[in-house]
Amino acid sequence: MIDFRSDTVTQPTPAMRQAMSTAAVGDDVYQDDPTVNELEQWAAERHGFESALFCSSGTQANLLSLMAHCERGDEYLCGQQAHNYKFEGGGAAVLGSIQPQPIENEKDGTLCFTKLAAAIKPNDPHFARTRLLSLENTINGKILPLSYLAQARAFADEHQLKLHLDGARVYNAAVALNIDITDISQYFDSMTICLSKGLGAPIGSLVLGDSAFIQRTRRWRKVLGGGMRQAGILAAAAKIALTDHIERLADDHANARYLAEQLNQVAGFSVNTQHIQTNMLFAKVAPSLDQHQLVATLKEQGILISAGQPMRLVTHLDISRADIDTFISALKTTVSNLAPHLQTD
Repeated sequence: MIDFRSDTVTQPTPAMRQAMSTAAVGDDVYQDDPTVNELEQWAAERHGFESALFCSSGTQANLLSLMAHCERGDEYLCGQQAHNYKFEGGGAAVLGSIQPQPIENEKDGTLCFTKLAAAIKPNDPHFARTRLLSLENTINGKILPLSYLAQARAFADEHQLKLHLDGARVYNAAVALNIDITDISQYFDSMTICLSKGLGAPIGSLVLGDSAFIQRTRRWRKVLGGGMRQAGILAAAAKIALTDHIERLADDHANARYLAEQLNQVAGFSVNTQHIQTNMLFAKVAPSLDQHQLVATLKEQGILISAGQPMRLVTHLDISRADIDTFISALKTTVSNLAPHLQTD
């Protein structure tokens, strides 16, 4: 299948499968798994933190971070479009008794510091205690500028807040900016990295922070049922994702731009190519085109997309330039059959 739904659909590479089959393992709950221990130590040093924790997903990594930073009745500031607010089942509130205070994202994905300051609660028993500012980079494929991150650090310090980064796709940002990952991570008290998106590992995310913070996340991971046993099988693939799959993210970014250019030649589709910064694009689709029928027809041809207005398409490790050409050809034919009126509009 040619799958544009997300960069989470990548398959482990042959090198990953080989590493997984020969990984030295132990019981990670006892911290006895040598491959996990090596990954955590290496990742902490590489990203400029004291310590790291390997866990099963980005959602779990974010939740552990929120629960380690905040107590019951505390609050964190985030964006309306933040994944840990909008797309993670309300976990902070449901499981952590932590109140999210979402702020409308600006068009570039940033959060307005004036609005953030106004949302911070007074030190009064009537209010939740504002403890944390959580940012996301990239967010909907958009990169937060380094200058903004520096401002966010100063803002957090001024208001005595901790600063967390949901860095599920943070390496896409670093590669697009042609900077080292520590140029981003230096501003944050904690950071998560998803290894199973563009980096291509089958499972896993990292939480990074100081030693006391990671100790707290480790405890919460156990409480939430996230303790893994012989997890070195997964950590072996995760290490390859971080050592071998970084630079090639630039190919995904180039493919996203190419895909956008080709989509603009399909009747009923429109993409603003200037908005494409990494591996995501959002296409406006003619309202008269039956997207559900479009999705079903393309699936029969081995192509997977998701309906939406706008429609999100994501390039990744398993999408080649040839795959895009195949998709565009099939899309043109399908649109012509489903909505012939668009050809003359």
